[in-house]
Amino acid sequence: MATTDTHVPAFKNKRAMRAGLGAFVGTTIEWYDFYVYATAAALVFPRLFFPDTDPFLATMGAFFGSAVAFFVRPLGGIIFGHIGDRIGRRPALVITLVLMGVATVAVGLLPTYAAIGVAAPVLLMLLRAAQGLAVGGEWGGAALMSVESAPQKQRMFFGGFTQLGNPAGALLSSGIFWLISMGGDDFLMDWGWRIPFLASIVLIGVGFWVRYRVEESPVFEQKVEGRDQSIPLVYALKNNWWPILLGIMILPIASGFYYLATTFVQNYAVEEAGIAVEHVLAAMTIASFVELVVTLPLAALSDKWGGKMMMYIGVFGSLMAMVPLLLVIGGGQVALMYIFVSLVRVMMSATWAPLATIMAQMFRPQSRYTSMSLAYGIGAAVWGGMTPMAALWLLEMTGTPWSVIALVAVMALINAVAMFLAPQHSDEAPVTASYEPRLDTTAGPTINGKEQ
Repeated sequence: MATTDTHVPAFKNKRAMRAGLGAFVGTTIEWYDFYVYATAAALVFPRLFFPDTDPFLATMGAFFGSAVAFFVRPLGGIIFGHIGDRIGRRPALVITLVLMGVATVAVGLLPTYAAIGVAAPVLLMLLRAAQGLAVGGEWGGAALMSVESAPQKQRMFFGGFTQLGNPAGALLSSGIFWLISMGGDDFLMDWGWRIPFLASIVLIGVGFWVRYRVEESPVFEQKVEGRDQSIPLVYALKNNWWPILLGIMILPIASGFYYLATTFVQNYAVEEAGIAVEHVLAAMTIASFVELVVTLPLAALSDKWGGKMMMYIGVFGSLMAMVPLLLVIGGGQVALMYIFVSLVRVMMSATWAPLATIMAQMFRPQSRYTSMSLAYGIGAAVWGGMTPMAALWLLEMTGTPWSVIALVAVMALINAVAMFLAPQHSDEAPVTASYEPRLDTTAGPTINGKEQ
């Protein structure tokens, strides 16, 4: 591979579409596996794997088990980011898909506390950690495959295919639990909860076939492959520390708020407000479908309005929508719950739809996979992993949902400030053979007189 190319040739939409569809299918399966666990953690795991404790502690135990995946996501980003930056985006994504599938099916085969005692929750957390490793390397690579294969003026739209996998996976996971819940609580708690986990083996086979056929990222081929480069993690920490930090801080709503609107809200509705499980799952399923429908249009609008503007709309819209959602749930108003659960997800989608492209363009090509995955992994650990537990603790301590709303307000403010400071780079800028940091930033702040 020659090393003298000074630009990436014009991308063809056909290649971009294949990459986008591959990212969509792969991330749908990965997020399905991830959210199946999150749904089970809210609805069944407290009774199956933590039965001998106070209900509040059992729920916290189940939520902590879910949070374990977030804590190991940065490690997954480092491991698979190294593979993606050195060998290629595609090989890293094939490995993450297989790892996620094996861990998910294993959860479906796992004995409960009643059968093997304390070993059950320990094994559950280990398998959740394996899921975290997989998803820690999955999202960044899938985002880069779709964004780097897209025309410069349509990157938000094609990056939206990666984001489309999240609501699609959530739709599948909440939908299958909704169908299973119709068999009654005894069926769900006896063995019905295992079905969503075991079904993953079929999805993984489909995803492996689709992902293996997708071409490598053209940016990797033109600007990274065959060039001398340092260890990706070392380069990332030395040269990309500022955008990594900003990347962490633009995730409170896109990541943390999502788990408030799903895992925490489900538990709040069932355990605190006494709303029937089937109503909660139905509302979540409908909301996931609504999110699935609006994600690509919002991504396309981001190309016209700007990704940052779309994210500002989503950040403050999410805060405004969360207030009536928690109040109507607390009041047991089931019909209104259906409406506001979907409205919250639409607002959150305005932060989610442009996120893949915004974060990809925060970094130059070298060590981009590692940098992006590290920022997303740490951000998800901080915001996604801790926010549901923080909200549950605040609710327990104060007895009012307004404390949770205050938490969301702080998250929204942090998100907005970081978004304002985030740099955006263009892959159309020529790359230097030495990979010295270059001032090809199209928008960003300055520190000590140097553009970041």
